[in-house]
Amino acid sequence: MTIKSDLINRYPTAVCCAFGDSPELADQLASLIASGKKTGSCGSLAGCVEDNEYPLIGGYRIVENGAGEPVCVIRTTRLQLVRFSEVTEELARKEGEGDLSLRYWRAEHERFFRQEGTFSNEMELIFEEFYVVEKV
Repeated sequence: MTIKSDLINRYPTAVCCAFGDSPELADQLASLIASGKKTGSCGSLAGCVEDNEYPLIGGYRIVENGAGEPVCVIRTTRLQLVRFSEVTEELARKEGEGDLSLRYWRAEHERFFRQEGTFSNEMELIFEEFYVVEKV
């Protein structure tokens, strides 16, 4: 039995996922999550609607690195709908990336959402908070 199949057996409702838009970013973000530095993330509401995939409070996810290997399991504790322009320093810090500043958060997320084709200062984001249940 592989580590991934073992995790799927222990968390049967869990979704396997990687964070970010490249294998390199997936590696970085998985490491930040596993270390506990990254306790939040966000996605465009439009992207969730398009993909018909939404995070759920109490839901589990098996976080994968850029090679598709499991790194840890997280559980969602809080969701909030917030506009891009209304993201606060506190929320940016929970993302755990770069220098933890709102300035860094805005620059990186604007790049990501422009690439996704959804960026607007008024776009709605689903901001998710989570904790690490288990490290692999």
